[in-house]
Amino acid sequence: MTALTPDTLLIQALNGLASASSLFLVAAGLSIIFGVTRVVNFAHGSLYMLGAYIGWSLTRHLASFGAFGFWGGVFGAALLVGIIGVLIEMLILRRLRRAPELYPLLATFGVVLIVQDVTLAVWGPEDLLGPRAPGLTGFVTIFASRFPVYELFLIAVGPLLLTALWLLFRRTRFGLLVRAATQDREMVAALGVDERRLFSSVFFLGAALAGLGGALQLPREAVNLNMDVSVVVEAFVVVVVGGLGSLFGAYIAAVLVGIIQAFGILFLPKVTLVLIFLVMGVVLAVRPYGLFGRVAASERQRSPAGDRVLRPLSVTARVLFGFTILVIASMPLFAGDYAIGLIAELLILAVFAASLHFLMGLGGMASFGHAAFFGIGAYGAALALKVLQWPMAACLLAAPFAAALAGLLAGWLCVRLSGVYLAMLSLAVAQIAWAASFQWVEVTGGDNGLLGVWPAASVASRGAFLLLTLVVTVATLAALRVAAFSPFGYAFRAARDAPRRAEASGIDVRATQWAGFVIAAGFAGIAGGLYAFAKGSVFPTYLAIDKSVDGLIMVLLGGIGSLTGPIVGAFAFGGLEAELMASVAFWRAILGFVILALVLVAPSGIMGLFGTWFRKARNPALPA
Repeated sequence: MTALTPDTLLIQALNGLASASSLFLVAAGLSIIFGVTRVVNFAHGSLYMLGAYIGWSLTRHLASFGAFGFWGGVFGAALLVGIIGVLIEMLILRRLRRAPELYPLLATFGVVLIVQDVTLAVWGPEDLLGPRAPGLTGFVTIFASRFPVYELFLIAVGPLLLTALWLLFRRTRFGLLVRAATQDREMVAALGVDERRLFSSVFFLGAALAGLGGALQLPREAVNLNMDVSVVVEAFVVVVVGGLGSLFGAYIAAVLVGIIQAFGILFLPKVTLVLIFLVMGVVLAVRPYGLFGRVAASERQRSPAGDRVLRPLSVTARVLFGFTILVIASMPLFAGDYAIGLIAELLILAVFAASLHFLMGLGGMASFGHAAFFGIGAYGAALALKVLQWPMAACLLAAPFAAALAGLLAGWLCVRLSGVYLAMLSLAVAQIAWAASFQWVEVTGGDNGLLGVWPAASVASRGAFLLLTLVVTVATLAALRVAAFSPFGYAFRAARDAPRRAEASGIDVRATQWAGFVIAAGFAGIAGGLYAFAKGSVFPTYLAIDKSVDGLIMVLLGGIGSLTGPIVGAFAFGGLEAELMASVAFWRAILGFVILALVLVAPSGIMGLFGTWFRKARNPALPA
């Protein structure tokens, strides 16, 4: 291990500050966009990646112009990415302005999928090495160590950008309007300000900052296709810790994250993956709106489900579901192994999506980390089988118990918050669980996973396992539906829609939400336990952010205003993804376009679209 001399500590601190400036460029744009538009822009990392790739192409073509070519390529990339951001706002997000707040998140995830495949098609899968910055290629000697001049330049960029943005927002009319819209968008619109132009301008600025951040990474690191997700997660952490809408808070949080990561490698290498999420969890537990955040005047807690009222299944729907169950139950008689395995997996995903819908649709609590309980359930079942040697039935019971216990602990923290802060704290909890599964090799097997998690002999065949999965799925979905229409379910929705009135009526809102969190976690654990036996193994990827995002997509795609929505969304998304992956090269782009088309045509989800058609068919006089 390297000796911790003063110059080593100073170099690490400088590395942390350089990383902080780069992260601040991305986080500042994300904070500005959310502050004005209230859009959780998951595609912000894709804009950062595009800035890097476009910057690589421009600097390469302008290399003969020396320093002008390099800096012209960097700022040209920022300009082009800013224009791309405006196009995303105008063509997609502007059409979703009246939709529930989580649907723009789904749309931006569709953009992520499209950008990933477009980037792959244009620039290829290989990592690309960028040019060095002219005039900033040397080193300076600090004590006995050398430190790159370009890193010092990046350290200076952060405060300079913060100052420039402060002057823009404090000394210009545009800045005044942006600050006013951050506090009260409705009042700004009532005063005659063109919201469309303001939102487009804000998107241009935020996207250009992301593109600039990506282009400035060219001399530091290779450009690759994994840049988008990694940076957007860190940027969300910075924005939430600093306080949504606070640029100064974003800079302080970026410095905090950069320094923690730099010194974490030296002092706590085994928990480096989870350090920033631990910090975010601690900050949000102490200051629910971040270090410098506050609730905007126009901020209202809106139900993700909108104004739709849950109703029991109609006779037609019950007949349809009964027929579907009979068809699936008879599949072992006529279907092949692939189809049987796919349907079993889709049934498990339906349980997972339904558990998340219970939390989001009924409880109004958006979670970006629900896969943690899915994965913990899978590990609970696998460890009960491998270590305790329990029979399969007992292992399947251990799965929801383990997940519910984790939900009990996580829910105690998460229900203190609301909105995007709750979503980000749930993400922090999930990332902590993922890092623990990845690095606790003695128990979880690390990235090698736990293998040999096979079903009992009586259900070892694909057909028998499908029947078991069908029985568990039907029982689970029925239990969730009963819970939704139980007195607890009504109290859960009351706590979502009118917490103060619910408190006045004698409902303990926090306790009710906490109980709902635990119930949702337990049902996600059921899905995880089944999934472990379906795959015969468990890996840390079951807890990763990608799995949580899949759950969000299934819920929103099917329709959050309907109990049937997550089931339909799971079959639509899971089936489409499986078929596209098996047969199409650029399947992500196709899936992204399908998601965008559905969101734009049916912002209330597939079930919302069907409901509109059904009502229109019954009463043609209704508006379309």
